[in-house]
Amino acid sequence: MDFFANRIDSICRPGLNEPRPGISDGWPDSAPRSVAGSSAGRRGKMIARSESAARMYHNGTKHSFQSVRSDLHYLDFPNQPMPFKVYGGIEPIPLPAEPPRATGNVFESISSAGEGAGENEPLSFEILARIFFLTAGITKCIEAGGRSHYFRAAACTGALYHIELYLICGDIPSGEGEGLPAGVYHLAAHDYAARPLRRGDFRASIAESLGRGEAPEAAFVFTSTYWRNSWKYRSRTYRHCFWDSGTMLAHFLAAVASYDLDVRLNAGFRDNEVNGLLGLDTRDEASLVVMELGERTPIQAGAGELAPLEFETEPLSASHVDYPAIREIHGASSLGSGDEVLEWRSNAEKFLNENLRAGPESGPESERSLGEKGFGKFPLAEGEPSGDSIDEVILRRGSARRFERFPIPFEDLSLILRSAARTVPADFLPGVRPALNEMFLIVNAVDGLPAGAYFFDRHRDTLVLLKEGDFRREAGVLGLEQELAADASVNVYFLCDLEKILGAFGDRGYRAAQLEAGVMGGKLYLGAYAQRLAASGLTFFDDEVVSFFEPRAQGKEVMFLVLLGRRKSLKSRS
Repeated sequence: MDFFANRIDSICRPGLNEPRPGISDGWPDSAPRSVAGSSAGRRGKMIARSESAARMYHNGTKHSFQSVRSDLHYLDFPNQPMPFKVYGGIEPIPLPAEPPRATGNVFESISSAGEGAGENEPLSFEILARIFFLTAGITKCIEAGGRSHYFRAAACTGALYHIELYLICGDIPSGEGEGLPAGVYHLAAHDYAARPLRRGDFRASIAESLGRGEAPEAAFVFTSTYWRNSWKYRSRTYRHCFWDSGTMLAHFLAAVASYDLDVRLNAGFRDNEVNGLLGLDTRDEASLVVMELGERTPIQAGAGELAPLEFETEPLSASHVDYPAIREIHGASSLGSGDEVLEWRSNAEKFLNENLRAGPESGPESERSLGEKGFGKFPLAEGEPSGDSIDEVILRRGSARRFERFPIPFEDLSLILRSAARTVPADFLPGVRPALNEMFLIVNAVDGLPAGAYFFDRHRDTLVLLKEGDFRREAGVLGLEQELAADASVNVYFLCDLEKILGAFGDRGYRAAQLEAGVMGGKLYLGAYAQRLAASGLTFFDDEVVSFFEPRAQGKEVMFLVLLGRRKSLKSRS
């Protein structure tokens, strides 16, 4: 409480307030928006030039009490980018209108994503279409303020939907009618169609970019069109690239698990090769993740040279504001050779051996030492999981903007946390389970659990009480002074030891840390809606969050925040 005694009193406006819509990042308006020129950081210290590009970027985009009050950014609504990438001059191939539903149980799908053996469902055009729809499809449209507002299957920062999906595949059969010929496709949400960018089998190109000798049946590439998000959030958009693609990947992985397909998430690949295969203008768009899907077969021949693509796309807006920091951190964290990709995976094995296989007793504040200091321990409870399918849950999912100040059952929270900490089949996680981030909680209202601050010991499925008390006000302040965080039943923060990760993986480790947090956060979303609760992502005051959870969080950095609770109905708002 000593930490907040000074900070809460220093807030200029009384109470908790919504920040101005334009508040976006910590780069000073008068300074060049570049990683090398940034000068912000923990406790206001200058960043040394010797620090990594990822550390400079992270510190340069932190929110602080001072930065949100001195920020002069405003939203230029007449220049808001449209929420779709639209190619001109390419004949679309409509995706199957009524593909087979993903009927697997929601919690089984969330928890077992990536463990499928590819034995139950042969990969088909219909299944690929349904996976795309459950990941990035339009689920509803609302007319308001003279504009159409499209809502997607997965949540996205600011509902700006800057993540695009591409498909690289061999010939894919259809259960009813024509299949999808081998090619490279852009998958468009606005008209639910695939547009061929290259015709032929280019899976060898994907395999070579991943440093593998085998090619999958299909590969999905997730990209970000930066400007669609940086219009509001500016340089901080690079964080959102992985929050948002990670949240979508939680949907993707759960849908794939429902069909019992083999899947592998690749954060390590030769960036220029994948971007070139898709024909991306890397000043505005770049590849983030490559998802391998289905059985793998040996490559028969090399990929060969690729002809450049020159398709026209509709302008996103009348003008475009450039934020060099985004390109700089992406360039600094890119891999350029096959050796670098192999080293990436090798570093993942080393990281696992050195930091994880030692078990949960390692570290200055292990669960055992916390227990010896008298901290309360609350093993997760056994609850009654929803019987709904992943398809049903995704179709009713939303993003809560108001929460009731009403408790949720500890059994439901236990189900949600347990499923979020399960399988993530990523190349940077050889042990399959999430390993880079830890979950810290502010519990405001959970039946059967004292209000307070907690650390989730995922090794023992136990919540460790760090300090007991009513921290609703503190939760609201930490969540960028928004009532939403104070009203929610639980605030779940994802924190990691960024220095250790960057030391093991280099600057690309920053992508992995943010992405893992995004995937786990997306699983929290799905688990909450499965139990007829609600969830929402939120931003935060970086260093103040760490200080609140100290000493357990000492030396860590915040990656992501997800709120859980009961949605406030329209009737109760009036």
